[in-house]
Amino acid sequence: MSVSHPDYLRRFQDCADAAASQVIRSYSTSFGLSSQLLAPAVRRDIHNLYAVVRIADEIVDGTATVAGMSPVEIRAELDRYEAAVLAAPERGFHTDPVLHAYAATARRCDFQREHMAAFFASMRQDLDRSEHTPESLARYIYGSAEVIGLMCVQIFLAGREVPAADRDTMERGARSLGAAFQKINFLRDLSEDSASLGRAYLGELTEESKAALIAEIRADLQVSYASIPLLPTSSALAVRSATNLFAALSDELEQAPAEQLYRQRLRLSPARKAGIIARSLAQGALHRKGPHVSH
Repeated sequence: MSVSHPDYLRRFQDCADAAASQVIRSYSTSFGLSSQLLAPAVRRDIHNLYAVVRIADEIVDGTATVAGMSPVEIRAELDRYEAAVLAAPERGFHTDPVLHAYAATARRCDFQREHMAAFFASMRQDLDRSEHTPESLARYIYGSAEVIGLMCVQIFLAGREVPAADRDTMERGARSLGAAFQKINFLRDLSEDSASLGRAYLGELTEESKAALIAEIRADLQVSYASIPLLPTSSALAVRSATNLFAALSDELEQAPAEQLYRQRLRLSPARKAGIIARSLAQGALHRKGPHVSH
C-alpha cells in the first residue's frame, strides 16, 4: 500500500538541505561566513555543492585512513562515491541526505557532468601522486578548484538570462578565483600535506618559489575582482568577502618565511575575519554594478 502526501518530499528535502549545510559549518569558517551573505536559495545550493566536495576530500585526505581503510579500500570508496554523485541528478530520491540535497541543486542549476568528473579526477590524483609536474599540477588545480568556481557560477545565475560576454567574464573570474584559493591552500596546508599526507604539490618551497606563487595568486585575484560587479547582488557580496579573506591570508603567507610554513598552518583571527567582511560589505555598496540579466 502506498500513501502519497505533498509534504513528504518537501520535508525530506528540507532535512537534506539542513544536513548539507551542517557540513560547511563544521569544516569552513571562511566560506561559511561569506556564504551567509548569499540570498537564501543561493546559499542552500552553495552549501549542497560544498558538502559533496567536502566528503570527497575526506575520502582522500586522511579521514578514511584514520578510520582503518586500506589504500585499496579508499580507492574503491572514491570510485563508489564518484559513481553515486555523477548519477545522483537522475534520481528524485536518495537515502543519503547529502546526495539528495546535491542532486536537487545539480538539476536546478544545470551542472555539467564533466565538471564533477574533472573534480573526481583531481581527487584521484591525490591517491596516485605525491609530487607533480607543472602539467599535472595545472590539471589538478582545474579539477579541484576551477570547476568548483564554474559550478558556483551556475548556481549564481540559475534562472537568469545573461549576455554571453558577461557569462564568459564571470566564468573566467570564477576559474581564476578557484585557482587562487587552491594555491593559497597549497601554502597554508604545506605542513600537513608534507608531513602527514606525503604530498608535494609545490616541490621544495623556497623563498623564490614562494614569491613566484604569491605573484600568481595576486594575478588570479585581480582577474576575479574584475568580474565580481557582474554577479547578482548577494553573490557579489559573498564572493567579494571570500576573495578579500583569502587576499588577506595571502598577505600573511607572503610575510612568513618558507621554512615556517613547513611547521605552522597560518590562520586569520576571528576578529580580523569579521573586520574584512565588514569592509567587503562597504566595498560592495560602492562598487555595485549588477549583471545585465532578465528574470
